[in-house]
Amino acid sequence: MTAPIVSLRHLELARAASDPVVAAEVRALVRRGAVPDPKVREGTRAILAAVKAGGDVAVREANGRYGGGRADGSLLVTKAEMEAARDALPPRIRAGLEQMIENIRRFAETELPRTKATTIVPGVVIERRWVPLARVGVYAPGGSAAYPSSLLMGVVPAKVARVGTVVVASPADAEGRLNQTLLGAAGLVGVDQFIVAGGAQAVGALAYGLPEAGIDPVDRIVGPGNAWVTAAKLEVFGECGIDLPAGPSEVMVIADGTADPAHVASDLLSQAEHGPDSPALLVTWDAAFAAAVEVELGRQLETAARRAILERSLAAGALVVLSADRSAALDFVNAYAPEHLSVVVADVEEAVARLVNAGSMFVGPYAPESAGDYASGANHVLPTGGLARSSGALSTESYGKFIQVQRITRDGLATIRDAVEAISEAEGLIAHKRAVELRFEGEP
Repeated sequence: MTAPIVSLRHLELARAASDPVVAAEVRALVRRGAVPDPKVREGTRAILAAVKAGGDVAVREANGRYGGGRADGSLLVTKAEMEAARDALPPRIRAGLEQMIENIRRFAETELPRTKATTIVPGVVIERRWVPLARVGVYAPGGSAAYPSSLLMGVVPAKVARVGTVVVASPADAEGRLNQTLLGAAGLVGVDQFIVAGGAQAVGALAYGLPEAGIDPVDRIVGPGNAWVTAAKLEVFGECGIDLPAGPSEVMVIADGTADPAHVASDLLSQAEHGPDSPALLVTWDAAFAAAVEVELGRQLETAARRAILERSLAAGALVVLSADRSAALDFVNAYAPEHLSVVVADVEEAVARLVNAGSMFVGPYAPESAGDYASGANHVLPTGGLARSSGALSTESYGKFIQVQRITRDGLATIRDAVEAISEAEGLIAHKRAVELRFEGEP
């Protein structure tokens, strides 16, 4: 019996020049944004205000109302619990987590910034000093869909950066239980403090602290999450730092007839597994190849373990973008700026050189996006919603800051004196000018 062909929605880029409807759809795709619905932001604001005012009690109440709390209402996981979960990990899972930790660490170490000093003119030396943050909060999705991999992606670079204290926040499931693999991963990497909460209240606990539990506010919050987590990170930004607002996961595959339709179909399905709000796009200029991928999708769905979820996701978020040629396809990819981008085309390195907007690229037929999710060593916390036009992956740099240290001697100040005095006077800031003049008064 032949498997049914999956018919994905198609968008022909060439029609955008003459069809306003198509042009509007293209604009909506490339300017989709990662910021949640205004109603979510309003609801988030109310939760955060309650947490800021009520601390531990408010977080427990929010956990009870929205989910994510432990059955006994406790907000913290002890180090003993994390270590016990670590020691109880099945050998194969522990080995996989340990390989993942090592690979993430190896790449994160290459990103570690260095302090540098530059002599601008004799007597004026500026040092750009790298300083790790004192406290960082890592949000790790949990509950019914726990991701130990996201916990490791957030914690390992923090350890490489030598952050003083790493605080994880992650929710329990509907029965109030914590995922033991996620807890074991926390034990493997030495998480310092672990808050059991989800959504906006978890972000609030990280940003404002838990006074009763002895948890101080963090300096920056990193990690992916749902719309409520994203909205909450945006709301607390200013009181603490954040990495970036990461919306629903998304994948784009740019491929031509040299690619294997089975590989491309499997990459689209692996993305569809995240849910209906996770876009999965195939960009190609080969209509016959797109048709072959649709045939392969039908064949693979026949035996897929989570077929119902995959079919709903493909119907809601999958799209074939047909371009007139290779160049137009590459231009569209740059305009869309996907979170994950698989590149499986002829002359692949020429294409990669032209592609400048993507959170993480996967090059060639043996680089599935799922490899980067778990074990390649690259970070999988990435910009979504088009933010890859201006932002990159979570990295070691995200866990520290640079301080400018300016060392200026008398001779150095004399060298730049005229410029400071002239420009400060032009701006009407005479006290600025006097601060320099006074240092030379009484001198010949």
